[in-house]
Amino acid sequence: MGQGGGICADEKELVRTVKAGISLSAVGQCLLEKSIAGYKEIEFEVVRDQKNQSVIVCGMENVDPVGIHTGDSIVVAPIQTLDKEELEMLRSAALRIVSALEIEGACNVQLALHPYNRQYYVIEVNPRVSRSSALASKATGYPIAKISAKIAMGLSLDKIVDRKTKIAYAYAEPELDYIVTKLPRFAYDKFTEADRTLQTQMKATGEIMAIGKSFSESLLKGLRSLEYTAHDLTLDSLRETGIEVLKDRLQKADDERIYVIAQAFRKGVDVGEVHDLTQIDHYFLECIQNLVHLEKVLANNPLSIDYLQQAKRMGISDETVSRCWGETEEKIYQLRKNNHMLPMFDLVHTFEASDALKTPYFYSTFLHAEKKKPGLEKKKIIVIGSGPIRIGQGVEFDYATVHSINAIQDMGYEAIIINNNPETVSTDFSISDKLYFEPLTLEDVMHVIDKERPLGVVVQFGGQTAINLAAGLEARGVNILGTDLQAIDRAENRQQFEQLLDDLDLQHPSGVSVTNQSDVFKAADQLGYPILVRPSYVIGGSRMALIHNQKQLEAYLHKNSSVQDCHPVLIDKYITGIEVEIDAVSDGKTTVIPGIMEHLERPGIHSGDSIAVFPPQRISKASKQKIVDATIKIASALPIIGLINIQFIVKNNEVFVLEVNPRSSRTIPFFKQTDWGEYGKACHKLPGRAVA
Repeated sequence: MGQGGGICADEKELVRTVKAGISLSAVGQCLLEKSIAGYKEIEFEVVRDQKNQSVIVCGMENVDPVGIHTGDSIVVAPIQTLDKEELEMLRSAALRIVSALEIEGACNVQLALHPYNRQYYVIEVNPRVSRSSALASKATGYPIAKISAKIAMGLSLDKIVDRKTKIAYAYAEPELDYIVTKLPRFAYDKFTEADRTLQTQMKATGEIMAIGKSFSESLLKGLRSLEYTAHDLTLDSLRETGIEVLKDRLQKADDERIYVIAQAFRKGVDVGEVHDLTQIDHYFLECIQNLVHLEKVLANNPLSIDYLQQAKRMGISDETVSRCWGETEEKIYQLRKNNHMLPMFDLVHTFEASDALKTPYFYSTFLHAEKKKPGLEKKKIIVIGSGPIRIGQGVEFDYATVHSINAIQDMGYEAIIINNNPETVSTDFSISDKLYFEPLTLEDVMHVIDKERPLGVVVQFGGQTAINLAAGLEARGVNILGTDLQAIDRAENRQQFEQLLDDLDLQHPSGVSVTNQSDVFKAADQLGYPILVRPSYVIGGSRMALIHNQKQLEAYLHKNSSVQDCHPVLIDKYITGIEVEIDAVSDGKTTVIPGIMEHLERPGIHSGDSIAVFPPQRISKASKQKIVDATIKIASALPIIGLINIQFIVKNNEVFVLEVNPRSSRTIPFFKQTDWGEYGKACHKLPGRAVA
């Protein structure tokens, strides 16, 4: 992923980079090459068989030029800015390379093209499936890994046929009538002090994919899918930034570059100057400039149906329109519905089905799309996925999503997934009865719900992403299956949660919830240091800190200044002891507890970063029973209908409840692989309350 490399502008940077490269090299060597920073970067995903038959599955263009790792770049498919001759030249080069290397299976070829002439260089060739292979597979509907496996087993492209139609499909090159955009997801919300500069070393932790009929529509759907605080091209922290600072940031790329570009256009910087500073093609810059211009037009024409329709066709969200007009998002939604302004859903044409057997793999668009008849018409259940991989929310939640889909299908229902992560199993079109590749926002999810009209929606398998949608969905009349919104709020809301524990006579660390910074210091003095400080309604310990004194608390508040009434800051008295964790499943009356995990690290180190053992080694039998009893009480009192994750601290045989997560957790796959053993038997001894 580019570790130890970099672009060197002078001798000082050369010395620093080479030292780092040699230290990381297994053979003590560092490769020096001519810099081609600023060239257009093009990728091809190619599949070849032993007969020298090749297919270019997908051509992709990096919005960012060479010099930024492709994993950190916005990527678009199909290629947008090359003319026919340039495209054929690079395609031919990719095919010749794959043939000369005698690749059998998947191969990723990366090339650099000079922006003003036809000179090109080969950057690298990956003779295997790559990160881009998943993106290309989901973008085209061509199952690259599956085809590569069949080639490895001796089949050729012309012999790989559809099992139902007997038509050879693997030798057909996909053609896209839509635009796919990949955006990287960074973890700087966790690592606030990290170097955010983007160069040849990859820094993204995950990515999303969005599909639209235009680059603008696809880009904005992608920005909403990232689940940052910004759901469009506006970043609040840039509002007061001066032009010279913006220009400097354009020249030195970082993770906020797309927002900096938009802000530069708002400040009057023209496309030519932005191009000179970024080397991003004029086409992409003009699309961004048009979106910025339309925002201004919207602001000057409140409640205009014509401009609202234009905004939706460009991909602008209700949230953005509501900000421009000073209206509620709910009012914009109702205005659109009253004017029949809803998206249509088009098919991604997969290559495992003939025209008569279309795979139900959909994306929404407000531009013209041919209306397709829905597939199966059984009773429907929608499962909301977990979105992009990031620290605290990874593929463990996708595991739960996929298994929930299997269970729903086994019960005879049509199972539908909404998700946007190309790296996950849930976004394989063969997993569910229908797949919708959409942002996981209230607006975009409601579009699917309005179309499908399911019996209900399941939110507990998609981590905090899906849980955060529960209130908005219920407010719009959607049936939330499993644990209801009231139970979710009782677990997530600090005051309600502590009241619940008090009512159940369960111990918990002393703590308070505050909604302004002046009260933070009063609470800290009242509780006594050390304290744990964190925002509510977060996952993965985001902005959580162990504070030992007032100076550290002042520093924490300086970095985390946005204390809001809707999401207050939680302050807990820090308790030393042994941290333990359980996952359980309940129907509100009967609770199944597969086991107890013991953390080796002290409390205050996030459970996701702690070594844990199963079964626990230092917990007494009496403490184990207290944990089991507390789990049953909490699951029954909320009540939980489905999964629950609870974390405890055990100190001197006393058990304290730390937190309750009314959803799937990271540890669900772990318990799937274990023998329930002792703890299942212990639960079974409590008739009518818990079983193994």
